[in-house]
Amino acid sequence: MREIVTVQVGGFANFIGSHFWNFQDELVGLASDPESDPVFKNHCLNMDVLYRTGETQEGILTYTPRVVSVDYQGSLGSMHSLGTLYNQAPEIPSHVVTWRGGVSTQRSEPRKKNLFLQSLDEEDPGQLNGTGGGHGGPENEIHDEDIVQSLENDVQFWTDFSKVHYHPQSLYELSGLWTDVQDFDNYGIGKDAFSEGLRGEEMSNRLRFFVEECDHIQGIQFIVDDSGGFSSLAADFLENIADEYTNTPVLLYTARGPCSYMNYRSRKRTISRDLHDAISFLRLSSFCKLIAPIGLPSLSTSKAATYLYVDDQKPYHCSAVYAAALHSLSLPFRMELPGPTATLDCVSGASDINGLIQVLSAQHRQNMVAILDACMPAPCFNGNLAGEPLLSNLQPLTPELAEDVEEDQQSVESLIINGALQSGGHRASVSEVRDTIIAAYGNVAPRPRFSHLSIALCPLPIPLPFPSLFNNVVGKHGELSGKPVSNLPPKGSLDVNSIPMAARLRSSTAILPFLSSRLENLRRFGIQRGAPGAELLRNWGFGKDELEDMGETLSKMVVALDPSKISSSDDSD
Repeated sequence: MREIVTVQVGGFANFIGSHFWNFQDELVGLASDPESDPVFKNHCLNMDVLYRTGETQEGILTYTPRVVSVDYQGSLGSMHSLGTLYNQAPEIPSHVVTWRGGVSTQRSEPRKKNLFLQSLDEEDPGQLNGTGGGHGGPENEIHDEDIVQSLENDVQFWTDFSKVHYHPQSLYELSGLWTDVQDFDNYGIGKDAFSEGLRGEEMSNRLRFFVEECDHIQGIQFIVDDSGGFSSLAADFLENIADEYTNTPVLLYTARGPCSYMNYRSRKRTISRDLHDAISFLRLSSFCKLIAPIGLPSLSTSKAATYLYVDDQKPYHCSAVYAAALHSLSLPFRMELPGPTATLDCVSGASDINGLIQVLSAQHRQNMVAILDACMPAPCFNGNLAGEPLLSNLQPLTPELAEDVEEDQQSVESLIINGALQSGGHRASVSEVRDTIIAAYGNVAPRPRFSHLSIALCPLPIPLPFPSLFNNVVGKHGELSGKPVSNLPPKGSLDVNSIPMAARLRSSTAILPFLSSRLENLRRFGIQRGAPGAELLRNWGFGKDELEDMGETLSKMVVALDPSKISSSDDSD
């Protein structure tokens, strides 16, 4: 078996992770539901890649994500840090007296659970092997319509919409860092967060718990909210991982919600933000094999939201889109392999994390920064040119890209399509999808130098706590019909059961503006003589020599994609 351990660091990363694990939990539940669509029962996906089996103290078998989540203290809302599987030991007062003066105790009231979490409590507590497999029945006292409405209005924490049972080692709150911290917004503020107290040791121990029980770990899937101080904490964590697990590849997603993009009036704040972006990217990318920045300034107005109604002010909304793309990207890592004489008709193009890294970053051009594109939902296949609309509808979820890129002769990509539909709503076979996409590549320009294609029949399941994002043209199974009507309410999990998806990671010169802006800002505000941000960077712990080395590293990334930048790079030294 080729296990994956997932790490989620920071608020928006955990919002994405909560949706991601809801998708997995739904798949687990649907696989054992006798009334579910057969495509979910025989999906040929090995969920053990992401999950671990265990047993509670009462002898109840459990099936929980192999994940470590790190966030502020108090970020779990009504969920206990030990999760819901194990009985929580009562607090025992110490009998050691060290203070003889007066004592006052201030205890906050437990956060009240919303309707969705209350409905989970009403379910059979013995069902710990996945709670998916449907949206409830009419006998429930709490109606699904009320749950959906409650979630649209009241989500504050990522746990508010989580339907997953977590292992006691999974959820880690940073002691002393509370959710009401207003200024945890740059790299320097979080530079000591990992090393203070026992935090680093405790986080490493939790990761070690999951890694050491793996038979043959294929890699670590790491998601970090890099919009503020969590980026420096994650960089220190990643450095520790690189030292301890030298041969374990890390696939890193740096994520930002639209709310993290702000236009500062103060030049000082603008310089701090620009330097944060440069330092955060350089530090994080130095401890992984492949990095994919995700998070658009306005997801709602992007082409990626063509069939969606997204509220940019709600992390609950935006994170669902990114989680759906990450779900598709993870499918090749857990596809079952055919036997010596058998073939699989439900999946094709299995890979592992290292294989993906080799495809994208170890080709003729050495580039470790990938672009994430997605199509949600993917259009139906229709006729001989069926694949071209799908390829043209793949839209970037990575920010700061060049829109009109000249033909890139060295571009490579990994494309995943799951749950594809033919016109009429019938599911397309693996061979039909493969043949259609191969034919489509022959008619598109620019054409990638190399493309790895993975296909799964299983669509993206839409669990009950998924937000109401879909416009009126999206049908029950994600089929597209009719024209959008602006005054109709969006559809959610009560109207849409599943959708076809397409997601792609690609290495392309389109990422150059993202890299170049960070290089320019680092030189202008941090390295050049009299740079206005030099003192700020010294306060963050970076000396002149280290900054020059970082600038050289970033310059090499730019030159790898555009050799013509060599002369300008030399001139600036």
